[in-house]
Amino acid sequence: MKKLKTFSVMILALVMASCEANDKQPSAAVKTAFEKKFASAADVEWEMETDTEWEAEFELDGNDYSANFSTEGVWMETEHEIEEAEVPAAVKNALDSAFAGYMIEAIEMTESPTGTAYEFVLEKGVLDMEVVISPVGEILKTETIKEGDMDDDGE
Repeated sequence: MKKLKTFSVMILALVMASCEANDKQPSAAVKTAFEKKFASAADVEWEMETDTEWEAEFELDGNDYSANFSTEGVWMETEHEIEEAEVPAAVKNALDSAFAGYMIEAIEMTESPTGTAYEFVLEKGVLDMEVVISPVGEILKTETIKEGDMDDDGE
């Protein structure tokens, strides 16, 4: 009985530590950098993405966005979903040419210090892929998405 009680206390401690970690907020440097870049953002929620990176999910101009910042407050990237009609012609042409027969599940525009890119989640039968294309139509990345790597929104 004593072992069970000790085990229960250990589990409770782990759960409480986990909750505390999720309640952690970014540093003032991260918040200041975010507020400077996205002054009119609303409904901001923070999550520690990695040991060195924070992600903010928020609304801007009626759209859902996410932005990542280093723990020092350096902006890394911003993503938001877009409609197919918003994809530049060069990007759409490259996608149609290289991935004929694939259905588009999701489209995001990504901005980073290195530039803008368009990320697509594509499906063809049981195959799901992530494809990243530059604004001029250069395919920058293709990756097969393994089952369980995608959430219900196709991300």
